[in-house]
Amino acid sequence: MPDMPDQRPTLALAFDFASTPAEVRGALGRVARGLDGIGWDAETRGAVELALAEALNNIVEHAYGGAPDGRIHLTLDATAGSADLVIRDSGGAMPGHRLPAGAPVDPEARGDLPEGGFGWYLIRRLASHLSYRRTEGCNRLEIHMRRADHAGGGAE
Repeated sequence: MPDMPDQRPTLALAFDFASTPAEVRGALGRVARGLDGIGWDAETRGAVELALAEALNNIVEHAYGGAPDGRIHLTLDATAGSADLVIRDSGGAMPGHRLPAGAPVDPEARGDLPEGGFGWYLIRRLASHLSYRRTEGCNRLEIHMRRADHAGGGAE
């Protein structure tokens, strides 16, 4: 029997956008529509959107300090079972050139919650692998996610 090519749907996206909340929303919509097009269900698609939104919003708010003239480059390669996201920007580096550990929300906290860390906690819980490096003035964040019905998350 001859080898049959893999017939699973795949998705490849690569695009640039400005470091603004409106452009981030547009990028998230584009990713969601793409994953929907290859059969990702709402729950697992939502997990990718949440992790990506947290990462992109951190770039807008912290790496570029809210400056709208920054550029973000996003690539997404996905199959029926996994999604690989690569985000590049030329904003400020991560503190210590490392990914923040992130902390869960304290359920006992009352009033104003402190800023910081919750988003990275979510990203780490949702992703199966994370990688960050800074080279030649550019940040590169890689997020690998698996569909919930294919495998569990929890990046270390």
